[in-house]
Amino acid sequence: MSLQFAKGQVIFREGDNGESFFVVDKGTVGIYTNYETDSQQKLTDVKEGHIFGEMALVDAFPRSATAVASEDTELSEFKLDEVKGFFENNPDKIKLILTELAGNLSRLTGEYNEVCSTIKELYPANEERKPSLADKIKKIVANYELMSKSNQPSAEFLRETGQSGHKDGFAKKVEKYKKGTVIFREGEMGRCMYDIHYGTIGIYTDYGTPKEKCLTTLYADKFFGEVGMLGNEPRTATAVALEDNTMLEAIYTDDFEELFQKNPAKIEMILKHLSFRIRRLTYEYVNACKLVYDAAQAELRQSVNDEIKKKAQEYSSKLYD
Repeated sequence: MSLQFAKGQVIFREGDNGESFFVVDKGTVGIYTNYETDSQQKLTDVKEGHIFGEMALVDAFPRSATAVASEDTELSEFKLDEVKGFFENNPDKIKLILTELAGNLSRLTGEYNEVCSTIKELYPANEERKPSLADKIKKIVANYELMSKSNQPSAEFLRETGQSGHKDGFAKKVEKYKKGTVIFREGEMGRCMYDIHYGTIGIYTDYGTPKEKCLTTLYADKFFGEVGMLGNEPRTATAVALEDNTMLEAIYTDDFEELFQKNPAKIEMILKHLSFRIRRLTYEYVNACKLVYDAAQAELRQSVNDEIKKKAQEYSSKLYD
């Protein structure tokens, strides 16, 4: 469907149900959080040939931002049931869409880490907060007040659906690894993502050092390494094979078009995987913001108690499930 928007016209608002995505045919679209509020922030400009609203590709996910025409703009709108046809007619857009989703996940991860860092600084041992913390708290409180107006997702919505059969169908590059093999190291540039056909993968920070920490353990029919690859970013953790004969399929961005043609279910699985990670991280982000909000409200009422301090001091991030 072809649509036209005048400069300044809102295309969709933060919190609306996402039931379609858009391609910019002509013009520019600004993407904002907290639009038309004191804490309004422009995230990016979407230019001709690019896509926005891509979270709707997998399910009717609430819009995480407001889209506004920055100039007179022409868009093509695609509903959920038109995705397969869109990919068939635009195979070159598969990489773009997956990259956009990975970018959303990376940006949200950064925002979540910032909130977690703020929580750890709320009640320092010496009871002296950094002067810069006040502005951070104000920003987080404003974000939470806006997010709390939207319906929060149910437990069922946050549950990852089973994706069996990852090893079925066309696969281009599959290799076996011995127990203890480092698949990639923290800090290396991401070159590809992986699909576990068999075996177990451990995801670690500070691997091989006294600070080593296992973030999660991944089993068959799971993906990993997609953000580093799609975002062309350094790996944020180290991946290690935890048992012999661990079998992994390496997927490179140049493989997407061929993979869609010969095994379209795999592309759908990758989309669902990215969507699930964004849903879960959004949920954790809202919960983290709520803790800062509750602490700020308690301080305004001069009713800070040991329970709030304990929650803040013991809070730990949950980037992996």
